[in-house]
Amino acid sequence: MSFDPDGYVLRDGDGPHVWFLDTRMTVKAGAEQTRGAFTFLEWSAPAGFGPPLHRHDREDEAFYLLEGGIEVDCGDRHWLAGPGDFVFLPRGIPHAFTVSDGPVRGLQITAPAGFDQFIAELGRPAAGPDLPPPTPPDVPKLIDVSLRYGIETLGPPPNA
Repeated sequence: MSFDPDGYVLRDGDGPHVWFLDTRMTVKAGAEQTRGAFTFLEWSAPAGFGPPLHRHDREDEAFYLLEGGIEVDCGDRHWLAGPGDFVFLPRGIPHAFTVSDGPVRGLQITAPAGFDQFIAELGRPAAGPDLPPPTPPDVPKLIDVSLRYGIETLGPPPNA
């Protein structure tokens, strides 16, 4: 899919599907489609999933939850978020989340774009509509690739 200056519509279920860590992400708009303005994803993750504590130097990140729930740590704040809740995580502030009521499904936007390229480099094409089988991350590779995208890994997930 490439950027069309007249706009485009992706139907339900359309878009590249990527298994990234233990999540399934569908790219609805990425750097190419938005001229680098933002990345927009639909994602799902199992109960207990949580990325490591990390900080984005280049982009802001936001979630809108459709199903399930997450516990979010952002700086020294802690929130619970569920269906219909919006979470904003500004660049430069350490953050992480854990799926507390899963599986969870939500929408994610990062601005500017680039997160779509990050998950494409670390993930793999999804083999189906389900979540991937649990797979331990390649931590050295995750840290190396993250740094190239301005994402610093600061520690394990909060509930690890």
